[in-house]
Amino acid sequence: MKRDTPFTLVLGGGGMKGLAHVGVLQALLERGHRPTRIIGSSVGALVGAAWAGGMGIAKLREIALGLKRKDVFAVAHADMAFKRMRSPALFRREPLEHLIARTVGDLTFTQLDPPVVINTVDLNSGMQVFWGLPGLDDIRVADAVFASCALPGYFPPHEIGGRFYVDGAVVSNVPYEAARAMGPELIVAVDVSASSVLTADAQDEGFAGVFARATEILMTTLLEQRVRTWTTPPVYYIQPRVEHVTMFSFDHLREEVEEGYRATSAALDRGTDWPEPGDVGIHPKRRVMVRVERDRCIGCGSCLVHGPQGLFVLDADRKAVVTQPDQEWSPMDGGYIRHCPTYAIIARPADQKREMMKSG
Repeated sequence: MKRDTPFTLVLGGGGMKGLAHVGVLQALLERGHRPTRIIGSSVGALVGAAWAGGMGIAKLREIALGLKRKDVFAVAHADMAFKRMRSPALFRREPLEHLIARTVGDLTFTQLDPPVVINTVDLNSGMQVFWGLPGLDDIRVADAVFASCALPGYFPPHEIGGRFYVDGAVVSNVPYEAARAMGPELIVAVDVSASSVLTADAQDEGFAGVFARATEILMTTLLEQRVRTWTTPPVYYIQPRVEHVTMFSFDHLREEVEEGYRATSAALDRGTDWPEPGDVGIHPKRRVMVRVERDRCIGCGSCLVHGPQGLFVLDADRKAVVTQPDQEWSPMDGGYIRHCPTYAIIARPADQKREMMKSG
């Protein structure tokens, strides 16, 4: 990406994994890439608004690395004791409100530079509301950030103007589609969600752990569905490798920040991967060869359900066959592989496949 290329930076949600966004911003700014605007969900909204509100990267790093569990999560014992099933959330709102006050203060949207758009959902209507867009910029930034961080079940819905809002991730965790309302420029989207990672023993982590894992699966599935039909503006996708960290872990704070920096620096180093003027879709793109291990295939048809229409067919022996093995993938393609119950679908980089054929 050329230094003067205008771009919208989209920072997705993901609990504590979202501290990787601090490293993302650091890497971009060190290379001279300043976003034209920021769109954020949850912790992405918090980090983006804090920086756009004037907090330097050094201070953001200091706060991120010094966070303790009590700074964000305090169990709402009184609500659960007296309200029981009618308790609004597992955690109290006060620690999160204090953290947002430390980082965002009483700023208004007009004071942010660059402009920031914050992703929320009206709990009762289901309407996705992007605070900071024209006509939706007359509230405190702190209120929009809290609403965007209010993951249902964990934090109580936040009232704004008599309506109640929750985390926009319930509709779109990496809300790059909002950029369409602001122009045709390049979108740089940062996803710190679980992706397709295989976890271990999530069933033993209690209500909070099970619900968090289910939420990650939902967010990834919704995202995969959205990117299938995306065309313009072009999106460059960055995925810091923090999927092994749980949403509420405080044991990897430095690792998360550094991984955001590493992943972004690596992306900027791969100049030929970035979209050119006129390009469409999700980038970077790569060619892969998809095949089915016939001995493993049990003919369940899951690949027909989850794969692109026509990519798989079942032959006379009810074994899956790939109709077009040579595929061009974006970072969000290939999700159907993890839905195969016998792990019979395999994808390899096309260049690697060709080299194996030559050596054979």
